[in-house]
Amino acid sequence: MYKQTCTNLLEQPPEKVKEWLNTFDSVITDCDGVLWVYSNVIEGAVDTMNRFTALGKNIFFCTNNSTKTRQELLDKSHSMGFAITADGMISSAHSTAAYLKSRDFQKKVYVLGAGGITGELDALGIQHTGVGPDVMTGTVAEYLATNFHLDTDIGAVVVGFDEHFSFCKMIKAASYLDKPDCLFIATNTDERFPMPGMVIPGSGSFVRAIETCSERKPFVIGKPNPSICEWLINDGTIDPARTLMIGDRCNTDILLGYNCGFQTLLVGTGIHKLNDVEAWQISNDPEEKKLIPDVFLPKLGDLLPFM
Repeated sequence: MYKQTCTNLLEQPPEKVKEWLNTFDSVITDCDGVLWVYSNVIEGAVDTMNRFTALGKNIFFCTNNSTKTRQELLDKSHSMGFAITADGMISSAHSTAAYLKSRDFQKKVYVLGAGGITGELDALGIQHTGVGPDVMTGTVAEYLATNFHLDTDIGAVVVGFDEHFSFCKMIKAASYLDKPDCLFIATNTDERFPMPGMVIPGSGSFVRAIETCSERKPFVIGKPNPSICEWLINDGTIDPARTLMIGDRCNTDILLGYNCGFQTLLVGTGIHKLNDVEAWQISNDPEEKKLIPDVFLPKLGDLLPFM
């Protein structure tokens, strides 16, 4: 039904929208740009998601934001009024820590990121270097001669959103990654944050910098990599064909849906708009075709009249 057509649900007869609502039992939604923008709830998002819960659908929040732990994301969601459970929180920070734990990782992690990553590493007993500023004073030559030190026990470099990203950190990350057995992990590759009136670089901007200077490609944990939620499929919690993925960013959220066989809904309250989709629809690039959602809504709250 509406497969990769970017059908505007508001242009469909009400009975067709209600019929579509019955085609899925589980809902996985992005957070930033769909439910909220930073600390501001998007109009109608709380009531729509809670209505999904009242209708008996399984609800999951899936975010590439690695700056917060799952508990912090849960607390934020509850403070905004979302009726979500701890089991419904899926984050790139927690998934990164779980990935390392599943590999029986015994060394230390060099983290370019924030407290969400280190908090989740701490919860699983994985050592790390901590987060915060690492600033060069003087020239590069002076820094290398006096203040440059590498930890001998680093076995992985994890890159997420780091507001203290610096030249010093690039030097250290690339130096650690010069060893072939050092893991290179990216929490996500989102290029920018949905912020009106300005551009805020996302984790992907930092990941690309480390890719360039290390001459290595990372294993990406977050969307659109199915690994962030494939456990839900493997243990039978969700049926991909009857799962809806909601997002504002097609190259992460909608592509995750494509990669997992989910239904997909793009909302216009974040990064990608209808004109982006229209360009992909006439493109000859098969990779861009994967970014086309099944259906579209200006905002998630537009569903409420049909529920």
